[in-house]
Amino acid sequence: MSRTRVLIMGAAGRDFHNFNVFFRDNEQYEVVAFTATQIPGIEGRRYPPELSGRLYPDGIPIYEEAKLADLIREHDIEQVIFAYSDVSHEYVMHRASLVLAAGADYRLMGTRSTRLKSSKPVVSIGAVRTGSGKSQTTRHVATLLQSMGYRVVAVRHPMPYGDLAEQAVQRFASYDDLDRYECTIEEREEYEPHLDRGIVVYAGVDYEAILRRAEEEADVILWDGGNNDLPFFASDVHIVIADPHRPGHEVTYHPGEANLRLADIVVINKVDTADYENVLTVRANIQKVNPGAVILEAASPIFVDHPEAIRGKRVLVVEDGPTLTHGEMAYGAGVVAAERFGAAEIIDPRPFAVRSIRETYAKYPTTGSVLPAMGYGPEQMADLEATINRSEADLVIAATPIDLRRVINVSIPVERVRYELQVIGTPTLADLLAERLGR
Repeated sequence: MSRTRVLIMGAAGRDFHNFNVFFRDNEQYEVVAFTATQIPGIEGRRYPPELSGRLYPDGIPIYEEAKLADLIREHDIEQVIFAYSDVSHEYVMHRASLVLAAGADYRLMGTRSTRLKSSKPVVSIGAVRTGSGKSQTTRHVATLLQSMGYRVVAVRHPMPYGDLAEQAVQRFASYDDLDRYECTIEEREEYEPHLDRGIVVYAGVDYEAILRRAEEEADVILWDGGNNDLPFFASDVHIVIADPHRPGHEVTYHPGEANLRLADIVVINKVDTADYENVLTVRANIQKVNPGAVILEAASPIFVDHPEAIRGKRVLVVEDGPTLTHGEMAYGAGVVAAERFGAAEIIDPRPFAVRSIRETYAKYPTTGSVLPAMGYGPEQMADLEATINRSEADLVIAATPIDLRRVINVSIPVERVRYELQVIGTPTLADLLAERLGR
């Protein structure tokens, strides 16, 4: 029997996972290629033979997604798998139209064929969009689980931007591990807050192997999702974050709506800064698509060590990168802090942007007068550093979860902005976790 010729569209995350758990040893299919998008510089590599298995002794090439139609025709592709996240329903179907016109079938893979089962309880955190507040929710849940006496190990959604074979299974227990694995800014933003709480973090490429390693030192596995993707593990409690600053997105983005429909608990975050009509819209949409979910409301208040340092200053605001790019937000916690604490001016960084940072603004024109903390590799980190230092600001307001001064040389004083989740009213997440985990 001939094998079905497959191409997987991805962004160095869900695509590799779907391959590993469904296609790697499946003799009914031949995965001819991957395509890549969203993340700068991830195309042009190969999925290595150390990970691709016996059916692919030479590995699998990774092309840029712009070549998709040509690849379908040149390689007689019969089936295309869409396997990345945080895109509109319209975007998904535009890609479907391209694939169908080129002659191939178009496929989305569901949870039954892609989720792994753990021997330990799994609490998973997801979202309807990037930038909804997964990070602070994950930190909050981790602290709650620790206070209940559980040994918690966090498993983070993949961000393998370097050598894929070396990154197959990564364990982070200290900042030295971040340096050893040459982590990008995006990786550090997700790992450092867990390490600060004494929580071991696993990430990488092969999530079956990662899960089995994590189970050896955990009472509870905490899935720390990326973008608005679905969990890679079957969840005992699935918590999904919705954002009233983008009402309607919870039912118009992929796979955010699927996440919402899967949720046991939905947290409407940022209610302290959103219009209440938008909160009501989000609540109505949740109740329509998932009437069985418990709905909580929460705030994400900001904390600044020296708010007086902001008053009267010309400030450059640095915000979380993915929130501004494919998250499509024009501002974040840094702008809120600048306005709240009396900055004289928020400097537009775009005239000072160099190389890849300038390209980021061109690719994501909805980004406002703020600087996305892009750092997907050494060259882009250097571009971020140069852009900041050219800005002539009096002060940098850095609203990323890490201290940027640890990874780039900033010549301007920096004031960090932090934000944490605060659930409003009852039941609380602590109540619900205790009930569902039996404590």
